[in-house]
Amino acid sequence: MNILLALIPVSILLVVGAGIAFFWAVDHDQFDDMDTPALLPMLDDPDAGVERAGDPSRDAAP
Repeated sequence: MNILLALIPVSILLVVGAGIAFFWAVDHDQFDDMDTPALLPMLDDPDAGVERAGDPSRDAAP
């Protein structure tokens, strides 16, 4: 029963901390663009066709 005296204030502090973190993120525009980060991995790499001189992976024999 005594553990409740410790767990209740700790849980209240965690909820307050999560609320502060959420409102900080909203205030600093962290949720403005939710679509572009998900699409970035699907974009083509512009350097994919360019051969790099001295690339060790190309110099090794298979």
